[in-house]
Amino acid sequence: MIKKNNVSFFQVAQGVWGMKLTFVNIYMIANRRGVAKGWVLVDTGPKHSADKIIAMAEALFGVGTRPSAIVLTHGHSDHTGSLEDLLKHWKVPVYAHKLEIPYLTGRASYPPPDPTVGGGVMSLFSVLFSRKPVDIKGKIKEIDTDEGIPELPEWKVIETPGHSPGHISLFLPLNTTLIAGDAFSTTKPESAIYVLNYIKKISGPPMYFTPDWPSAKRSVETLANLQPRIAAPGHGPVMRGRELQLALADLTENFDEKSVPDSGRYVGDPARYDENGLVYVPPFKVNHKFLAIAAVTGLAVGLIATAGAKKLFN
Repeated sequence: MIKKNNVSFFQVAQGVWGMKLTFVNIYMIANRRGVAKGWVLVDTGPKHSADKIIAMAEALFGVGTRPSAIVLTHGHSDHTGSLEDLLKHWKVPVYAHKLEIPYLTGRASYPPPDPTVGGGVMSLFSVLFSRKPVDIKGKIKEIDTDEGIPELPEWKVIETPGHSPGHISLFLPLNTTLIAGDAFSTTKPESAIYVLNYIKKISGPPMYFTPDWPSAKRSVETLANLQPRIAAPGHGPVMRGRELQLALADLTENFDEKSVPDSGRYVGDPARYDENGLVYVPPFKVNHKFLAIAAVTGLAVGLIATAGAKKLFN
């Protein structure tokens, strides 16, 4: 961990740094050459993170710095929450896959989360996560997946749908560094204990917000075939070397058992999209296990809230 100017961040690889913002990571990539030398921001974290991101950028690149571009792995709120605040500070282009653009221009919302998938309290709380689309019309640029991103000339754009329709990952062949977004995780994203404490455990994408499991499985296979030696995910710590390659191989071989929930809204019946947004969402299914867990969780939350209120007013 690096601490500079009262901000903490970590090094991923030469010229690549990351920062954990509550339970999600953002990354900064310094370019060695290309149309726009300088650096690029990958994802923007949850709301109210802009000041921390700006502080990290200035600790790395100097006061008054700004990126040559912002690249979004996808448009979910934990990856775009501070985007509009940052664009007030930095007048820079934003890149995303064409299938993400409806959710970044106010035209469409993502499909609902599935709180029935289990795995931890984050799944149950997923119903509280914002699905409201960001609206940055006029500032968004569609990624050319063949040509790549001009501001990242050495990095390849890898299409990794499943967690979202236009999800992308970034790969640097020079040293096989992978920025995976939410195509897979290196923690258990359904568990608050795991994500808040950065406990390492390779997993698939967050279950509660993954509406297309067949595509998610193919995306993990695609990334494993790249044989990365460094992987920087959206959720969880950086993994490296043999530990990473063995874990990715195991995840790929056992994806259905390790990553796909036993039951859930999108299991066996994925959501469908087109370039205008959401086309089909399967019906919500409630099971007895979910109702029992939800009741216990609701009771626990109520007790915590009551204790907090007593402490506040007594």
